[in-house]
Amino acid sequence: MSQKNVRLEVMKHLEKDVDSLIQKFLIPIDTIWQPQDFLPDARDDNFLDQITEIQELAKDMPYDFWVVLVGDMITEEALPTYESWLMDVEGVDQVEGNGWATWVAQWTSEENRHGDLLNKYLYLSGKVNMKEVEKTTQHLIADGFDIGTDRDPYKNFIYTSFQELATYVSHNRVAEIAKKQGNKNLAKMCKMVAGDEMRHHTAYAEFVERIFAVDPSQMMLAFTDMMKKKITMPAHFLRESGGVISSAFEEFSNTAQRIGVYTATDYVDILDKLIKRWEIDKITNLTDEAEKARDYLMKLPSRMLRIAERMKLPESSHQFKWVEPSRI
Repeated sequence: MSQKNVRLEVMKHLEKDVDSLIQKFLIPIDTIWQPQDFLPDARDDNFLDQITEIQELAKDMPYDFWVVLVGDMITEEALPTYESWLMDVEGVDQVEGNGWATWVAQWTSEENRHGDLLNKYLYLSGKVNMKEVEKTTQHLIADGFDIGTDRDPYKNFIYTSFQELATYVSHNRVAEIAKKQGNKNLAKMCKMVAGDEMRHHTAYAEFVERIFAVDPSQMMLAFTDMMKKKITMPAHFLRESGGVISSAFEEFSNTAQRIGVYTATDYVDILDKLIKRWEIDKITNLTDEAEKARDYLMKLPSRMLRIAERMKLPESSHQFKWVEPSRI
């Protein structure tokens, strides 16, 4: 049987548990939080006073903070791209409406709230150029993305396990900065988003764990392949209006690293956490090729940490069109 057919059989094998996984990791729509829980209600008589309070609290947040918050929001707003990608993964059939397609759709519906919340907050804050933000968002969706997984479900689950934990780190750190600046409501918003990301990470990590149990060698090879390519964040094609693809993402990444929101060290830490979570060192019944792949993975964190410690960042901030320094 070809490797592709084996993957499809494994996906069918796991699909029988999707309903229980949805109940375990996703929250019913009528129960889960919504953006409006944290935003002013335009029907209230004191609506304008609430906006004034948001803008007063926003005055003390530094330039780099706004750049990172905007970049995080744009990443969340590009969700249509991510859903369309996952719906095309082998074993996911949205036409027939199988269990995996149901998972992707419901996962997407939860993620969609993140962009809605942060977008509305940024608009009300009065601190960013929303038209430029909107152009970047449209560019990101129009340009699409390639995360190096092809249609392989194993690689896609490795990617989502890593990426969901990375977004948890980013949103959680933004929340910590907001809290230190006295912006408690914004901190709470970002904490709620971070909580969703951690829950989703736990789900995808369990999917990978279940695949390791039935197809350990191919899962090990998929994990190694993704780490050799390096996990690319979903907004890696980020650009400003009139800019070229990727030029803005590097500057955004530099900004996030400079204020400690998401760093090269965090990347290594996430890899280390996944290796321990999946107990890579204890997996048995591997082919010779998969054994070599395991050896590579076990040595990778220490190698990458040495590289991360030598990295140097630009001292000055790139001037994004999204955030005008004169308004900070």
